[in-house]
Amino acid sequence: MTRFGIGCLLLLCVSLTSCIRPPPPPQLAKLRVVAEPETTTVYVDDRYVGSARVLAAKPRSLSPGMKLVTFKAPGYFPHDVRLDLPSGVTTVRMKLRKIPP
Repeated sequence: MTRFGIGCLLLLCVSLTSCIRPPPPPQLAKLRVVAEPETTTVYVDDRYVGSARVLAAKPRSLSPGMKLVTFKAPGYFPHDVRLDLPSGVTTVRMKLRKIPP
């Protein structure tokens, strides 16, 4: 191969590799919870993620995908919701039902 041919081949390889970029990292899902009562605690896949009061002001970052979200508060029935969290912020509004005396 001639010197010219090797130079062209090298230039072609360099230009092709500079065009290939790794994909951007996936965006996180963010869970925002607005609940009554505000003392509601929130669990995602059986792991505590915070109180509704805190999650209303500062959403929790999670990996996107299917999640089991559980809401609990003293004196109220617990409630489970299955959510498919996409990238970006998802707001869940929950009103728990009181346990009768």
